Amino acid sequence: MSIIQNIRDKYARIAVIAIALALVGFILTDYFSGRGGNLFQGNNSNAVGTVNGKKIDLEDFSKKVTQQEEAYKQQGYPVNAGMTQNVVEQTWNQEVSRILFQIEFDKLGMRIGKKEKGDILYGPNAHEIIKKAGTDENGNYDPVRAKQQVDQMMKNKDVPRQQKEDFNKFITELEEQRKGEKYLALFSNSINYPKWFVEKQMADNSQIAKISMVRVLYSDSMFVDSTIAVADKEIEEYINKHKDNFKQAPTRSINYVNFSAAPTLGDTLETLKQIAALKPEFDSTNDVVGFLSRNGVTDFYDGYSSPSQLSVTYKDSLLRLSKNAVFGPYLEGGNYFLAKMLDNKPFPDSVKCRHILLGTTDQQTGQLVDDSAAHKTADSIALAIKNGASFDSLETRFTKDKEAHKSKGVMTFSSAQIQGGMQSGNFAKEFGQFILFDGKPGDKKVVRTSFGWHYIEIMSFINTATQYKIAYLPREIIASKATDDSAQEKANAFFGRAHDQKSFDETFEKTIKPLKGTKGIATNIGPLDAQVNGVGLSRPFVKSIYNAKQGEVLKPERIGNDYVVAIVTEAVEEGTQSVAKARPNIEPLLRNKKKAETIKQKFGKITTLEAASAAVNKKIESLDSLRMGATSKDLGFEPRVRGAAFNQANKGKVVNEALEGVSGVYVISVENVTATASAEGTVADQRKMRADIGKQTSPGPMEALKNAATIKDKRKERY
Repeated sequence: MSIIQNIRDKYARIAVIAIALALVGFILTDYFSGRGGNLFQGNNSNAVGTVNGKKIDLEDFSKKVTQQEEAYKQQGYPVNAGMTQNVVEQTWNQEVSRILFQIEFDKLGMRIGKKEKGDILYGPNAHEIIKKAGTDENGNYDPVRAKQQVDQMMKNKDVPRQQKEDFNKFITELEEQRKGEKYLALFSNSINYPKWFVEKQMADNSQIAKISMVRVLYSDSMFVDSTIAVADKEIEEYINKHKDNFKQAPTRSINYVNFSAAPTLGDTLETLKQIAALKPEFDSTNDVVGFLSRNGVTDFYDGYSSPSQLSVTYKDSLLRLSKNAVFGPYLEGGNYFLAKMLDNKPFPDSVKCRHILLGTTDQQTGQLVDDSAAHKTADSIALAIKNGASFDSLETRFTKDKEAHKSKGVMTFSSAQIQGGMQSGNFAKEFGQFILFDGKPGDKKVVRTSFGWHYIEIMSFINTATQYKIAYLPREIIASKATDDSAQEKANAFFGRAHDQKSFDETFEKTIKPLKGTKGIATNIGPLDAQVNGVGLSRPFVKSIYNAKQGEVLKPERIGNDYVVAIVTEAVEEGTQSVAKARPNIEPLLRNKKKAETIKQKFGKITTLEAASAAVNKKIESLDSLRMGATSKDLGFEPRVRGAAFNQANKGKVVNEALEGVSGVYVISVENVTATASAEGTVADQRKMRADIGKQTSPGPMEALKNAATIKDKRKERY
């Protein structure tokens, strides 16, 4: 990571989330950047679940969840119940996979030897953190240097013991990752298509059949579905024969009624009145920052913005403001705003510059470099360039910024990036002050930042235009206590009358429906969900649903701008689906089975196609280019018909039975079966192609391992 990238993203080091290896890896990064960390404190007996009897510790699990949440925050993702739910799910899957893999490693006796461990740590495919530690001043990776850095850290008495333990865990994670790669390779490398199988399939695919048929589809008008009864016992018998297809996870369904606690017109007018009262002081004050701070604004952006960054609706009004003039109040995005024009000036949209960094830390020893020596070197570089020396040569020789060195020290930063970073601490103020505010294209300067001494040249300003510094005072429109109390009172009144499904529905019909209110329905709510469709994000609300019984009415709960009263209408537990739940999927299959029996009876004994046609009053159809491996638009997916068509025993004959298919019942006559030249290449080519595709698309063994494992998930009790 370059020094300037560090300036930009000082608090956004995490590039990859969702793998434990990356989280542990921060420890080593912290060491080589001079910071310490402690990610593995403590342990307790609580478990968030077990996998084949092996515990997933709650404290360790929670710590990993928190780390991944922080990683999301660093990258600007919203922090809410939905994000937490996703992170918990990711972490759970990681932990389950880790334990299942470890069990398999132990069964196989899979180990990492000393030589392979050295390759993992310092080989050509070493982890990026190790590579960074072993990269010299010219950007070349040296494994010997990397090992020296690691050995130095582990022997250094000033490095905390916990940090060394964390690094050992980092190494363990690397070893486990290598074991995982080797284990998965056992599966992908074992994919094989036998020669006889490919030969047989290619021979089958080269055949083409001509058939004639009489068919009666299950959708035929002779059938009225409502008259074909399927008993519960038949559904139950089908479920018992196919239990694996009818497993169910726990879910809940609810009916709910919302009572709005959103701001009223009166609340909106009150907010407008309050912010309007502040306008005279905002207009006259010379201490804008102090005024904003007193009124709750602690993140004032003390920078310039291009017109494209201003409000689309009120841009013209803002751009017409004279210096120190105030515009507003105006309404935007649920807030009233006052805007004060502080300044405007020509500003580049971006700055292109180049630099040479003289770092304050010796990369060989990790020791601080004498500041005055670094300063003298920077001054000497400036003088040498002034006298005609090559910037590129000096940059290659002296710079400590490896990332910028890839482009010979040249970097481009947007104006917003510089200003925002200077204010937040993510961009060195001294660097930004020179390239954006004090300097102009062609200027050169030696500048001191926390990263060391820089020799900087401003190469060009890109798209210079007038930009504006504007101070904003927002006032969010929020519901008053009276509005909130009114909504809560209505919700409590409804709750007081609704004791079960019948009274819930009756109360809705009498009190809500006449006012054009609606009764919402939310189904398939999972035990770890945070989002309930139509209601919003609320993990506590989902937990209360699961703590209730079917038919129980939940007390009012504030979610977003509503108070919600809900009743649990369905409580599905983990196990096998009930007859009622499975009926929609099974009933059509069993009904078609009964239709097939009726159709077969109508066909009677199969003798000729003409007789079959007359028996069901259907015409004889012909298909002259039916292939085994290709779906025909005239036939659809009918494997029994295809099987009969390419059965050599049926060639030149009428098949002596009616074939019960997917879409109907068929009587067929196989007129002829011939072979065409294969267009699939050689058998060897086909075997290789299929094996290659199999290796790329193989899902791996994890799902099978999970299905075979005993996994107890207690997350719903903890989150």
